[in-house]
Amino acid sequence: MKSKIITYNKVSLKISEINILENLSFSINSGEFAYLIGKTGSGKSSIIRSMYYDVQIQSGECTVDGIKINNIKKREIPFLRRKIGIIFQDFKLLSDRSIFKNLEFVLKATDWTNKTKIINRIDEVLEQVKMTDFKNRFPHQLSGGEQQRISIARAILNNPKLILADEPTGNLDPGTSNEIMELLLDINNSGSTILMATHDYNMISKFPHRTLRIENGKLFELSKKT
Repeated sequence: MKSKIITYNKVSLKISEINILENLSFSINSGEFAYLIGKTGSGKSSIIRSMYYDVQIQSGECTVDGIKINNIKKREIPFLRRKIGIIFQDFKLLSDRSIFKNLEFVLKATDWTNKTKIINRIDEVLEQVKMTDFKNRFPHQLSGGEQQRISIARAILNNPKLILADEPTGNLDPGTSNEIMELLLDINNSGSTILMATHDYNMISKFPHRTLRIENGKLFELSKKT
């Protein structure tokens, strides 16, 4: 039996003292690829953000990669976030520095100190996302798809067991979206768990996997890959 990397049991979330989702119960297995779908504003991003404690857990039990988030102490939050790779719709790259410096910043922030190891690791992830020739460019010199590849490289720098992808193809054209999906599936096949929030139903049809749906504040399973 596969272990659970994410478990939510009767979880309620709140933003600015307002409960936005209630009684959420689901789990994700280690090594799984799963979609979280729903209309814009349904709460997909809030669920994703709650997994790295950017949205507060109001009640219930929530465990992510062995950490009980509902009881997490403030000093433990940075440790939790280091264990997770996060991919954003709008990339969130630092515009004032090169791609290499963007990735170096993350490694140094997570206690990498050996310069040779830093350079080697950056080269490894850039090769994995097919962006080796772009490390000296700045974000504004890249297309949306190229920026998202760098965002994915950033997410896998520390070999996380869990990757959370929040609408990673939302700003991309269909062809580029397919390329990003194929890259994410390659990463999943190498062992990382991926939970991807999306409202792109064509993408789900083309790349079918287990799908969780949020609707009217409730979450239920829509389908499973067969």
